[in-house]
Amino acid sequence: MTDTFRPLTRRALCGTASALAVAPFMPARAAWTPSQPIRLFIGYPPGGAVDILFRVVAEGMQRVRGVASVPEVRSGAYGFIAAQAASRAAPDGYTLASAIMGMMSVAPAIPGIPIPFDLDRELTPVVNLAGTPMALVVRPDAPFSDIDGLIAYARQRDGAATFASSGNGSINQLGALLFANAAGVRLNHISYRGGAPALLDVSAGRVDMMVANVAEVSASIRGGQLKALGVTAAEPSPLMPELTPLAGRFPTLEINNWFGMVGPAGLPADIRDGLVGIFQATLRDAQTARTLMERGLIPIGEAGDAFAQRIQRDRARWRQVVANNNIRGD
Repeated sequence: MTDTFRPLTRRALCGTASALAVAPFMPARAAWTPSQPIRLFIGYPPGGAVDILFRVVAEGMQRVRGVASVPEVRSGAYGFIAAQAASRAAPDGYTLASAIMGMMSVAPAIPGIPIPFDLDRELTPVVNLAGTPMALVVRPDAPFSDIDGLIAYARQRDGAATFASSGNGSINQLGALLFANAAGVRLNHISYRGGAPALLDVSAGRVDMMVANVAEVSASIRGGQLKALGVTAAEPSPLMPELTPLAGRFPTLEINNWFGMVGPAGLPADIRDGLVGIFQATLRDAQTARTLMERGLIPIGEAGDAFAQRIQRDRARWRQVVANNNIRGD
């Protein structure tokens, strides 16, 4: 079975349900089918992008393929708690876990971040479910309303302008540093223990800016608690198409923060392929795709070996960013 799945483009996702229905995906053939519910370990807190994604997909699996699943939150330690629990399960297709870019590609690139097990040897990449661009947001009372204004503001302060992140080595930090490097400015990093308190201080005006998932800040942007200057993408976000795509000006700022799924090492190819078929059919479903898009999550459906290769490519990319900025884990 091929590992190729042509992702639904942002442009296609902005179209009609009929456009979604004709999106090609991996051809069906006789494959492994689960005979009991699949446990889905979610390594991040309830209400976040990963939790929302897994629950939407779980509902879609039941509706589209009649496959039952049981999402279970096991948050903490960069998502490693959930992934390690899955790594210890039998490789029978009935236990999977969340595997996001920050866990699989960013954390291994940062010296000092403790990783409790071997991600490459003890996990099997199954499918890259969806991704979201990130938004560059600033405090609501910022004396500027566009990227040029932010750059001028940062240059005037020469290292005193601040940005928040959810922790040292987080994708929030790396995204902001990519912006600073591309724009030729210096910024002062303020590290928090989680994205919620970081965004709270930006909205309260105590920190100047942050780079955060569009899905997690869209409500605050629309409510006026945050001011958005653009998205880290080459095309508009389906969730907030009014935001300027920053990668057109700064190519290195194309960041698709992806969220995938892994199983234990030794997962047989026929079981992995059966799972891939279920997830791709679910993502191809117009209702599932539309629900994800409404939450700022863009279906990808990248499978197996192709997903494993993406993990390694992104790891190499972030390793370079980490080295250039002398970043270490907390």
